[in-house]
Amino acid sequence: MPSPRRVVLASASPSRLTLLRNAGIEPDVVVSGVDEDGVDHLVPREAVVALAGRKAAAVAARVDDALVIGCDSMLAIDGTVRGKPRSVDEARTWLRGWRGRTGILLTGHCVIDTTTSPERRVADAMSTVVRYGDPTDAELEAYLATGEALQVAGAFTLDGYSAPFVAGIDGDPGSVIGLSLPLLRTLLGRLDIPITDLWTKP
Repeated sequence: MPSPRRVVLASASPSRLTLLRNAGIEPDVVVSGVDEDGVDHLVPREAVVALAGRKAAAVAARVDDALVIGCDSMLAIDGTVRGKPRSVDEARTWLRGWRGRTGILLTGHCVIDTTTSPERRVADAMSTVVRYGDPTDAELEAYLATGEALQVAGAFTLDGYSAPFVAGIDGDPGSVIGLSLPLLRTLLGRLDIPITDLWTKP
């Protein structure tokens, strides 16, 4: 059954969709298709919020009866920000270099309520510390062969093949997967919308 209010996820990420569904929210999916370049001049937290907002705004322009949720994730490590790797070779280099180390996964969130005039918009980011394990070269090659590394920020995720290679995290696991439900609840609260209003009713 659909949620009482229409929710649109501005992302093709199956992980984000699963997180929402498991939390009782059944969104429509509309992929934004926006360019993710042009944020290099921003600090990482501002960059992920800007990209999340860009995605949400692109989809909000196409719907007028929904809450639109946009997200974007990046990994900050050694003062460098990483999105999705551009090739298997790049992913291999990253993952080998991060063995036994720590990074910060930042996920920007933007929610736009297109049912109001003017539209109401809120945005923020969640950061989570990620502690990497020590996978062998053989394990990394097997992981790279799955193709997952090219689909996710920082070449890893907590809900896929790479999960065994993460030693632990400090923070919200949903944020690392791609969408922080606690932050989503906070953002909805700023719009005076209880997250329970979005639950699919049995």
